[in-house]
Amino acid sequence: MGILDLVRGRRHSPLIGLDVSSSGVKLVELGQNASGDFVLERFASENFDRGWITDGQIENFEAVVDAVRRAVAKSGTKTRDVALAMPQSAVITKKIVLPGGLRDEELELQVEAEANQYIPFSLDEVALDFCVIGPSSGSTDDVDVLIAASRKDRVQDRQGLAEAAGLKPVILDVESYASRMAIGRLTSSKTGAADALLALFEIGAETTSLKVLRGDELIYDRDQAFGGSQLTHQISKVFGYSYEEAEIKKISGGLPEDYPSTVLKPFVETLSQEIGRALQYFFTSTPHHKVNYVMLAGGTASLPGLHEKVKDLTGFACSVVNPFDGMKMGAAVREAKLKKEASSYLTACGLAMRRYFR
Repeated sequence: MGILDLVRGRRHSPLIGLDVSSSGVKLVELGQNASGDFVLERFASENFDRGWITDGQIENFEAVVDAVRRAVAKSGTKTRDVALAMPQSAVITKKIVLPGGLRDEELELQVEAEANQYIPFSLDEVALDFCVIGPSSGSTDDVDVLIAASRKDRVQDRQGLAEAAGLKPVILDVESYASRMAIGRLTSSKTGAADALLALFEIGAETTSLKVLRGDELIYDRDQAFGGSQLTHQISKVFGYSYEEAEIKKISGGLPEDYPSTVLKPFVETLSQEIGRALQYFFTSTPHHKVNYVMLAGGTASLPGLHEKVKDLTGFACSVVNPFDGMKMGAAVREAKLKKEASSYLTACGLAMRRYFR
């Protein structure tokens, strides 16, 4: 069972992107109009309770399945083919160089031989997949090949989740690859020059990842243990709510009048400093000393004042990601709701785009 594709189905067949993270599930369905423009047909989400998914592993299977079913029902989609993603931490990826012109069978043998060098457990225990990226820059006779591998039990968890929710898993991607696909359609207008650097911060519940991109090339990738759950903890601590109550109020509102000054403003300051430190670490550990643009993604990215604070602190242009920017909106889309939540759908959008880029 492959990582990059579970089933190589007919191109452009209906497909939904389903992003399952520690904090919840996000669903996106994309179409195209006669002009070839993307159309956002549907989107929906359901939140998880803390502990349902930990470190990418599903701990409360039935609860997660029920939440996925609710998200599907809420979206109104009739599509059952789904693209999912594995956490980056659960997948080993490696780019290798192989001779060009090999038949598929020969490629598979070469990939398995190479994979033995990079995978710390038996190949019998892993789901292994590969794809030819294109001609190698080092030799016109060779090709670059991407290998992806994950333990079979981790793959089966994601596959079983989809099937238990009444869906058919046809693609299993890697979360970071899906988010990069979605951000790829936005970067040219932000960065301009082909060699410009884009710093993408994806702020999750527990971790924040920094990816620095130059065009399609990933030149830096690092996670740090800081995320939106810290804000929930602060709300809980300051106002005496349970963690679950604090999370609900953080999302839906209803917090005390002094919340912006006593909790939100200090958190935005701290998060901005964490982002600034992550950029400084990038500068000190690479030959680069600046980026051309900073983009923030994830539900926490849309906190009031955050992107302005990051801009002031770092001196770099900064904005919140809207993966649906420039897309047409379908009749079922509630645009007011989308405006508030768009930054949290980056990975789900990238997964839905796999319908057109397999």
